[in-house]
Amino acid sequence: MCSLQIPDEVLQEAGMTGDDALLELALRLFETGRLSLPSAARLARLDRSAMEDALLAHRIPVYKPAVEDFINDLDALQRSTD
Repeated sequence: MCSLQIPDEVLQEAGMTGDDALLELALRLFETGRLSLPSAARLARLDRSAMEDALLAHRIPVYKPAVEDFINDLDALQRSTD
């Protein structure tokens, strides 16, 4: 396990608590695709629902559909109208 230490002065300068910093890190790692939602929630010490709320509050999409998802959806729509 890695231990990350952020000096109190840095947190104070940023106007953050340690929990705020963990959440910010988790949000950014999720946003960039480096962490899954469950892993980001664990890092932020939140349950899934609270993590989703935090993502929405920071205007970060919870779900990021891939191009394949859109293609599959279009195929399904076309099949349903045939």
